[in-house]
Amino acid sequence: MDSAEIRQRFLTFFAERGHLVVPSAPLVVDDPTLLFVNAGMVPFKPYFLGEAVPPSPRATSVQKCVRTLDIDEVGKTTRHASFFQMCGNFSFGDYFKEQAIPLAWELLTRPVADGGFGFPEARLWPTVYEDDDEAADLWQRVIGVPAERIQRRGKADNFWSMGVPGPCGPCSEIYYDRGAEHGRDGGPVADEDRYLEVWNLVFMQFERGAGTGKDDYPIYGELPAKNIDTGMGLERMATLLQGVDNLYEIDTTRVILDRAMELSGARYGVDRRADVGLRVVADHSRTCAFLVADGVLPGNEGRGYVLRRLMRRVIRTMRLLGATEPTMGELAAAAIAAMGPQYPELVTDAARITAAYQNEEQAFLATLRTGTAIFDTAVTEVKRSGATVLPGDKAFALHDTYGFPIDLTLEMAAEQGISVDEAGFRQLMTEQRSRAKADSQARKAGLADTTVYRDVLDAHGTTDWLAYEGLETDASVVALLSAGQPVPALGAGEIGTAFLDRTTFYAESGGQHADAGTIVGDGVTVEVLDVQRPVRGLVAHQVRVTRGELVVGQQVQAKVDARWRHGARQAHSGTHVVHAALREVLGPQALQAGSFNRPGYLRLDFSWTSALSKTSRGDIEHVSNRAVRDDLPVSVAYMSLQQAQDFGALALFGETYGETVRVVEIGGPWSRELCGGTHVSASSQIGPLAVTAESSVGSGVRRIEAVVGLPAYEYLARERDLVGQLSDLLKVPPAELPGRIEGMMSRLRDAEREVTRLRQDALAADFASIVGEGVRAGKVTVWAFTAPAGTDGGTVRDLVLRARGEAGAEPAAVLGAAVSDGKVALVAAVNPGARDAGITARELLAAALPAVAGRGGGKDDVAQGGGTDPAGVAAALRAAVDLVTERTGG
Repeated sequence: MDSAEIRQRFLTFFAERGHLVVPSAPLVVDDPTLLFVNAGMVPFKPYFLGEAVPPSPRATSVQKCVRTLDIDEVGKTTRHASFFQMCGNFSFGDYFKEQAIPLAWELLTRPVADGGFGFPEARLWPTVYEDDDEAADLWQRVIGVPAERIQRRGKADNFWSMGVPGPCGPCSEIYYDRGAEHGRDGGPVADEDRYLEVWNLVFMQFERGAGTGKDDYPIYGELPAKNIDTGMGLERMATLLQGVDNLYEIDTTRVILDRAMELSGARYGVDRRADVGLRVVADHSRTCAFLVADGVLPGNEGRGYVLRRLMRRVIRTMRLLGATEPTMGELAAAAIAAMGPQYPELVTDAARITAAYQNEEQAFLATLRTGTAIFDTAVTEVKRSGATVLPGDKAFALHDTYGFPIDLTLEMAAEQGISVDEAGFRQLMTEQRSRAKADSQARKAGLADTTVYRDVLDAHGTTDWLAYEGLETDASVVALLSAGQPVPALGAGEIGTAFLDRTTFYAESGGQHADAGTIVGDGVTVEVLDVQRPVRGLVAHQVRVTRGELVVGQQVQAKVDARWRHGARQAHSGTHVVHAALREVLGPQALQAGSFNRPGYLRLDFSWTSALSKTSRGDIEHVSNRAVRDDLPVSVAYMSLQQAQDFGALALFGETYGETVRVVEIGGPWSRELCGGTHVSASSQIGPLAVTAESSVGSGVRRIEAVVGLPAYEYLARERDLVGQLSDLLKVPPAELPGRIEGMMSRLRDAEREVTRLRQDALAADFASIVGEGVRAGKVTVWAFTAPAGTDGGTVRDLVLRARGEAGAEPAAVLGAAVSDGKVALVAAVNPGARDAGITARELLAAALPAVAGRGGGKDDVAQGGGTDPAGVAAALRAAVDLVTERTGG
């Protein structure tokens, strides 16, 4: 059963039992405690916490997840992966243990022919939390599992949370016994390789606080309702249903692993080191494709750093496996081919994903060149001192400062006849990781621990929020924080958090950016940097004191920047207009999946599986501006959620709704949405709207971006000026520009092809003079030649293969070299006769590379590499001839 079918069976089973099917959310999540979505329940967190009312009491999804805590274990074990898909069914106060357990059991054990997974009941072992007698009783009395197959485990194993403050609860896991050949008997408590976890039923009923381990955190109390959060790992299920040994060998991962073998020459299942490397490449390549698709690009901070680290691990590992040419483009294609059937947006966004892979590879290869030069200097110093060990701090500096992988340092040191102080390096790495982990935990706790906010709320009550009623209000400072701790005052230049008894500032929510403005009082002026709602009912202003001192109890005036608010209203109403235009042009299935807006700018994510055509994009822009022109009325009404849904208002997963909701209409039913944002009073106040971009951001999710108001006019003016400049430069009217530029590009491509053809023809004509006469070495004839300066590696390869071909059946070995831009390209090739005589292309290349300070590899018949010392080319060619002579006795 392939992965796509497993996914569909799961969703169909729960849809037939009243669960709303929810598409996977993007991996990038608006949660300060998480870099990426790391569990299937993350998009539903507000519903579990009671901060929002879900559109349906039951839901099911297959959620993309990324976990990077165990990244160094990927490949070393057969259970760790950085990317996985979590199939889940969720109940928001609708059903609990007595229904969740039978549902899981039914799907697992129902025959395949009837839509189930067909697991034999006798091979399934449930575990329960140590004091959860209710779950144990349900397993034994209702399901009929013998008591000896029900095992109790402690908090570290059977009490679940996301690892950060939020919902949590005891869980019951289901394990599948793979048989005695996979380990010892005794159930999951004895061996989790033999007994593989396939399902986790979390009985979500508590809220936890901050902590540092799996069982070291406080429990605040019970959630507003008892909920169900389950998880069935799709990759783990595929491992069992496809009869393979581990998750790296299932259909969607093996495709990438096999391509990595082809590109590197390594073989899976022969050598443990190669196996680990190929697994790393397969796992990380897939993860990177989804991260790029969801809008992440390689960088030096946050999510970008994680992606860069994963990509560079792939590049490094492929080189260690034997690849000598760039491979990231091919690996991107393999990842897209593997996952495209389940996530078609990967296919439509393939060009952007591939470009990100290739650009990072090019940048990292430059890093490797720099690191090689630093390494050579360090080795020279070691040898000059008479030592034979590269110090650990040198290896660490190479890794930490220049991004030079330790695996390459070890390999290159061995080639130079020295070793590396690995223990010293590992110690420095451990110290660095400890510092980073401590910083991360402190940062995470500071963002996530709501205790201090709860204290403010308990002491002073909810904030009287007046954002809809005006821009200014008198207020009193009820509390101040500095570095997360209560303080009596904030002085000039200090940044902190201010809480007022009332405020007109809009707190960031529903995709709308927080208001800007000031808080002023007697002798004090405060700039408002950000406004958030850390806990329900409380508004927190992040502020910088620009004059005087802000003191608890002080009377102040909150003043929203009027120009900022006007721009925010234009952008938020513009978002609703674009959403309505999308649905009018594409159909009702183009449903909003997320949004963000600030003055002058908006972006809207929507459910759609392919890129928009130019026509559709133009139609959306036209319909949006038509709505602006028609000066549609904008109205607001309050009602219950059920009334709003009956009224036809759109309620979307991911938005926060309370008992009473706010419905915003633009043009009556044309745009009717639940929304807490600020809006214009008529659509004409939005001003012009220009669509600037459309792209993919996730599984079945596209993103459209636009500018509104004065920024839209400025954007269109710049476009007009650019067209005018091109028109003047090419001396044609604007309407003729596309045809003129297309003709120029066509002529340029033709010219480039002609130049390439002429260069190849010239080399072919001079083939005999370039290659020269072969040298007889025993039974093997050796050709060792240098191509004309400027010849690229691909052309050298063509010359070498032609020379080998012209040798016919006679044993032949060929080594070709060329120098271009100060770099050396080397290609070696042998025919079957030479291989029978004990000569391989890899050995031929290896003999030549040291003379040119080069690296490379390949297969027995063809190998390729490069070097940085053109002066050593002649010596490299001699070394190849000498190797053949020595081997054949010539």
